[in-house]
Amino acid sequence: MLPLHTSMRGLRCFCVAAECLSFKETAKKLYLTPSAVSHQIKQLEETLNLSLFIRQTRSVALTEVGARFYQAIEPVMQQLVNTVSEFNQSDRMLEVSISMPEFFASELFMPKLIGWSSKYPNINLKLETIKSRSDVIKHTDVSIMLSGKQQPSDNVYDLFPITYMPACNAQLHSELSSQGFKALTKVPLILHKARPYAWHQWADNIGFEQFKPKQIIQLDSMFSVARAAEQGLGVALIPLPISQAWFDNKILIPLFPQPLYSHDRYYLTHHSNEQQRPEVQLLIDWILKSFHDESR
Repeated sequence: MLPLHTSMRGLRCFCVAAECLSFKETAKKLYLTPSAVSHQIKQLEETLNLSLFIRQTRSVALTEVGARFYQAIEPVMQQLVNTVSEFNQSDRMLEVSISMPEFFASELFMPKLIGWSSKYPNINLKLETIKSRSDVIKHTDVSIMLSGKQQPSDNVYDLFPITYMPACNAQLHSELSSQGFKALTKVPLILHKARPYAWHQWADNIGFEQFKPKQIIQLDSMFSVARAAEQGLGVALIPLPISQAWFDNKILIPLFPQPLYSHDRYYLTHHSNEQQRPEVQLLIDWILKSFHDESR
């Protein structure tokens, strides 16, 4: 049996450190300093009179007894956390705000949101959608954004990259599919105004030297681009994997198999403040897990 004065914080630090095998990463997850984590675990080792970790230059490893102790204590700690959380939050509603592009919200976020309410019934979500990059972004706890530049920050998480597929509706596809690349010189080409040269980049990448588009139509939202292609206005560069449902449901059909690879990626940003809120971290963890498959 553990001594009564054993620190719960020390046990929690131990369990997290045993999972990630890094005091630095443990500190990040628990919003502590690495020295505080090291101190807590050292106190626990002194209380138990056991050596739980092998300290290495840039990492730590569990000792044999440390591994056995983790296997024994982790289920108990998890049950304790669940019980405390249940009683602490049963009568208190929390709120987390998030902003993202409207197309991302409608095509990916909303479908994946099924199940959130049953798992986190006490956390309300407040969603703000952004039509274009030029929109003024309201302050939210977290945000999802599309960028062609790498976002260097400890509070930014890389979700997944974007490619663009030339696509149109079924009727236009039947008219153009037999004409090869020359079909693109006979119908309007549609794209998002944030990427005005995307069609020329696509043509350069595939070696289409005679690319002389009849007309290029720039629209200010990706939803408008997809809808225009659906209605037969022309051929559009449609983002994947975000628009996969449009292809699965045969609303849009790829006109050519060659996509446009880009530097565009979706990022999740945590707008940190002085008070770290567990409910915000729950949303971040849920998003990272939900969109894990998209990053492959």
